[in-house]
Amino acid sequence: MKKLTIVQIAPLEEPVPPKKYGGTELVVYNLTEELVKRGHKVYLIASGDSETSAKLIPIFEKSIQRLGYAKTEKVKEAVRVLGVGKISEALGKIDADIIHNHLGWGFLPVIHFLKTPVVTTLHNSLQSQTQKIVPAAYEKYNYISISQNQRKPLPDLNYVGNAYNGIDINAFEFSEKKGDYFAFLGRTSPEKGTLQAIQIAKAAKVKLKMAARIDKAHQEFFDYEIKPLVDQKQIEFLGEIDHKEKKNFLKNAIALLAPIQWNEPFGLYFTEAMACGTPVLSFRKGSVPEVIKHGETGFIARPRDIKGMVEHVKSLVEMPDEQYISMRHKCRQHVVDNFTISKMVDAYEKIYYKILEKK
Repeated sequence: MKKLTIVQIAPLEEPVPPKKYGGTELVVYNLTEELVKRGHKVYLIASGDSETSAKLIPIFEKSIQRLGYAKTEKVKEAVRVLGVGKISEALGKIDADIIHNHLGWGFLPVIHFLKTPVVTTLHNSLQSQTQKIVPAAYEKYNYISISQNQRKPLPDLNYVGNAYNGIDINAFEFSEKKGDYFAFLGRTSPEKGTLQAIQIAKAAKVKLKMAARIDKAHQEFFDYEIKPLVDQKQIEFLGEIDHKEKKNFLKNAIALLAPIQWNEPFGLYFTEAMACGTPVLSFRKGSVPEVIKHGETGFIARPRDIKGMVEHVKSLVEMPDEQYISMRHKCRQHVVDNFTISKMVDAYEKIYYKILEKK
């Protein structure tokens, strides 16, 4: 196969790679770096504070979250629209084989005016009204899902493939050790199961450490629903953590407690935990059955079954050491077999060539 000239369009909210929270930006970084290693000529359209071995085309000096004047949601939305215009201008100066859009639905109206084939990875849930209406208006464009379950709200889109997210397995140190706490990681939003994680930990009488970002949209939820339950003893809130802190946080946990309340399209943090050998406990929603193997790399409870989840927590605490160590090894191997950068980029390369053959 000939080497390609590929444009990756990243979200502009966070730099690539993200300093802390930012799953999509991390996926774009891993994909871009591996494509460069494989000999492709790659352009990365992203914020100016990004770092890459590809040719960086900066749209703004800094990511939207770090622009000093983008403090309100209305200003941020205006900056996003401006960003799409500046991206369109940049694309006019690049002779590429394929353009890969990670920006989401906001870029779809531009595709009609481009001569180069475009493929869009859908990184978010398709259940919201915006996600249902806008992509449906452009259903014949090329789309990539990140799990089979993600497709259910919009089954008629032109899906040209599925590519599970991949992580740098070497960036997560494996451990056989059984820690003394359960971990919660992500955002302090209702859909992530922040409140349910605390309820489960209290009912099971186990220690819970929470490493999570508080977005402005969820500040009130945190202040009134979560903060009163945090005693910094049994329930410990750490705030947002960086990658170095995250890998140690996950590695030393008994398990990742992820009682999600929504249809998670993938769940990168599931794979990050398992890469450390840490089992994952979650509800049967979204991509969970595709990513977690029940009884082997963690446990899956029925949606909203708090009592069932409490039993799974207790079973891990009481599990004999030999059986628990075996589960941790299975977690690591499951990621090696299915969710590495190499596996992800193999899938994307196959899709690129498939689109170009059709062209």
